[in-house]
Amino acid sequence: MQPLRLLLVDDHALFREGLISLLSYQDDFTVVGEAEDAESALDQARALEPDIVLMDVELPGEDGVTATQRLKMEMPAVTVVMLTVHDDSQTLFEAIKAGAQGYL
Repeated sequence: MQPLRLLLVDDHALFREGLISLLSYQDDFTVVGEAEDAESALDQARALEPDIVLMDVELPGEDGVTATQRLKMEMPAVTVVMLTVHDDSQTLFEAIKAGAQGYL
């Protein structure tokens, strides 16, 4: 089975580096790209056609929930999993309504 192609979206470079390092030990995933904001996330998703997008809820400019909604309208087959350090159930509910399949 081919590893799932993953796009990581988070505005903190150190967090992205750490998560990419952790995922590099997993045979199930290949990180094909990374982005630090919503616009670059959408550009990367169009160019790379990932299977999964790990999307930070809080991004500079447009937030991750809105970016998820836009992404799912263009690429409905992409699985989006929201990343958050907050336990804000309202925001997570909005993310699920926007098309996210889950959150971490």
